[in-house]
Amino acid sequence: MASTYSSLQNQSLSASKNYSPAASIGVRTSSTGKKDKQKWGETLTRKIGASKKNTKEVEELEEAGKAAIDGPSSPSQTDAPGDFLLEEGQERYMVEKNVVTEPAVKQLCDKLMDWINDVLADRRIVVKNIQEDLFDGQILAILIERLCNVQLGQLTGVTQSFELQKERLTVIVDQVNQVLGIPADGSQLWTADLIHKKHIPAILHLLVAMCRQFNGPKDLPSNVTINVVVVQKRNGILRSKTVPENVTGNWNLREARTERDAFDTLFDHAPDKLVVVKKSLQGFVNKHLSKLDLEIDNLDSQFGDGVNFVLLIGLLEGYFVPLHLFHMTPQSLEQKCHNIEFALNLIEDAGLPKPRVKAEDIVNCDLKATLRVLYTLFTKYKNVK
Repeated sequence: MASTYSSLQNQSLSASKNYSPAASIGVRTSSTGKKDKQKWGETLTRKIGASKKNTKEVEELEEAGKAAIDGPSSPSQTDAPGDFLLEEGQERYMVEKNVVTEPAVKQLCDKLMDWINDVLADRRIVVKNIQEDLFDGQILAILIERLCNVQLGQLTGVTQSFELQKERLTVIVDQVNQVLGIPADGSQLWTADLIHKKHIPAILHLLVAMCRQFNGPKDLPSNVTINVVVVQKRNGILRSKTVPENVTGNWNLREARTERDAFDTLFDHAPDKLVVVKKSLQGFVNKHLSKLDLEIDNLDSQFGDGVNFVLLIGLLEGYFVPLHLFHMTPQSLEQKCHNIEFALNLIEDAGLPKPRVKAEDIVNCDLKATLRVLYTLFTKYKNVK
């Protein structure tokens, strides 16, 4: 019995070793079955290896795609896909998403925000982000009102409508261009459309130009450059190029060419003493203008049209200034500039050095320029009764 059981066990093991899947389902095998199985295994191995290789290639392509999207020469992720539906010859301007975190750009933005916040301090307005806080035009309108001493009315109100925001920005940009002496066709560096799209180079170009015009921060970083990707459709094909935009130029060289005086020092380092100087000069002015029943209570703005300068010089020199030589009620920028240039010429005729100011600065209510002119007069006429 034991011998029979052992024989059956050996047959079972032998059958198990010779088991073939093909045979189990009635498929005819041949003497070459072993070779076929080996070949099939090799093929399966190659397929698995190829699959792994393809998977790796897909992963690499995905990583390359992400790098292209996030790369410095790619469009900003804030741009909508519709921005790329361009007409023939049309252009779009884009910058790297995180450009405002670059050290030089961040330093420039911080200094410009500090300047804006100082100008608008009494309005309790705090700008924390150049792009997000200025793109809709509301704060920009208030800033123009303050710097130019103009009234923009409803332009300073809040509106959620994109169309109304764009209309407001168009009016504001036109107003700024007029003050800055930009031609009527506008500047290529900033437009209402670019500002509304939060295009950081356009916003910075505009603010830097305003700093130059209104004696803003003296220590802006020089040669702050931002790479702008310009996408244009030509012959039905989108083409792109990267253009570096220098938004500040050689700012330090600009300052080095201008000789600093006591008023620069007062404004930069001794604002408490500046208050005393303003009070003294205001008292000097009112002492003489009171003879014409005129009174100045705001040195920042009441000399902006040049009329009070002309009248004051006439009183100090003891003569009547013919009315046809200046505009008694100036309306335009040109008329106001004419009055101030005329007053500066009268100062020279009186034997005094011509103040180092521009007529446009005083028209724009630049306090430092106004004080320079008044102080020039004060040095000669402070004892005149």
